[in-house]
Amino acid sequence: MDSWISAPLWLQTWTRLWAESWPQFWHDTLWPLLVLLLASLALLVALLIIVAFLLLFDRKVWAAVQMRRGPNVVGPFGLLQSFADLLKFVFKEPLIPAGADKGVFLLAPLVASVLALAAWAVIPLNENAWGRWVISDLNVGVLYLFAISSLGVYGIIMGGWASNSKYPFLGALRSAAQMVSYEVSIGFVIITVLLTVGSLNLTDIVNAQRTGIGTRFGFANSLLDWNWLALLPMFVVFFISALAETNRPPFDLPEAESELVAGFAVEYSSTPYLLFMLGEYVAITSMCALFDVWPLNALPGLLWFLAKLVFVFFLFAMVKAFVPRYRYDQLMRLGWKVFLPLSLLMVVAVAAVQYALGTAP
Repeated sequence: MDSWISAPLWLQTWTRLWAESWPQFWHDTLWPLLVLLLASLALLVALLIIVAFLLLFDRKVWAAVQMRRGPNVVGPFGLLQSFADLLKFVFKEPLIPAGADKGVFLLAPLVASVLALAAWAVIPLNENAWGRWVISDLNVGVLYLFAISSLGVYGIIMGGWASNSKYPFLGALRSAAQMVSYEVSIGFVIITVLLTVGSLNLTDIVNAQRTGIGTRFGFANSLLDWNWLALLPMFVVFFISALAETNRPPFDLPEAESELVAGFAVEYSSTPYLLFMLGEYVAITSMCALFDVWPLNALPGLLWFLAKLVFVFFLFAMVKAFVPRYRYDQLMRLGWKVFLPLSLLMVVAVAAVQYALGTAP
C-alpha cells in the first residue's frame, strides 16, 4: 500500500536532483539574468526620458537662435512638451498606403529604433568602487558599436522600399549611400584611437585618457591627456561624420523636404513615424556619448557623462541652427575626396609615429 501511494521513482529522482541543483542554478543563471534584465530596463527608461528632454532642448536652441520662444505652453517652461507629443503620436491612427508591403512597412521603424537602442548595451556610464556601469562590458565593444550603427540604415531602406512611393525610395537610397560614404571615414577614425589606446573596450578607451600624452611628458591629468590633441584632424572628421551618420543637418539629405517632401518617412504617421524619430535621436545621443570633453572630467563619473552628453548635443543643435544644407554632390565629395584620404593619411601617420617612438600597443 505504501509503494502504491508513493511518488514514482523517476519523480523522486528528479525532485532530489532539482533540490540539489536549484541553488547553483539560481546563483549561476537566474540571478545574473534577472540583474541583466532589470539593468537593461532601467537604462532603457532613463534613456527614453533623457531623449525626451534632449528633444525639447534641441527645439529650444533652434528657437533661441531664431529669436523666438519655442515650446513653452505644456508644463512649466514647456518641460512636458515632448510627453504631449508622445501622446499625440500614440493616439493617432496609423495610415498604411494601399500599395505598401504592410509587414515590412511596419517592421522598418521597429528595426531602426531597436538597433539604435541596442547600441547602448556597451556604452559605459560610470566606474566606481561598485564596478563598471555598463550592460555588457565587451572586450570588442567598439566593433559591436560600429556594427550596430551600420545596421541602423536597414530600417530606413526597408521603410523607403515598402512605402511603394518614389520619394521614400529615393530618400532610402540617399541614406544608404550617405551611410556607406561616412562609415568608411568613421572606421579610420576609430582605428587611430585604437592605435593610440591599444584596446577595443570602451571603458579602457575612456580610462586611457587619464594617462595619455600629458602624463607621459609630466603633465598628469591635463588637457594633453585628452586624445583630441594628438588626433585633432580626426576629432573634426569624427564630429562631421557623426552628423552625416545620423542624418543631422546640414547632412539631412535623406529627409530633405525641399526636394523629397520628407524623404523615407513621407508615408509614415502616428507611432511608426515616432519610432523612426526615436531611433534617430537615440543614435544621435550614442554618437554624443563617444566624445570626451576634458574640462568636464573633473565632475563625478555619471554627472560627467550626462554633462558632456548635453554639451556635445548642444553643438549638434547649433550646427543645425546656422549651417545651410549641403547639396548631394557636395556631401559625396566631402566624404570621398576629403575625409577618406585625410583619415587614411592619419592612420599611417599615427602608426608611423608610434613605431618611431616605440609606443605602439
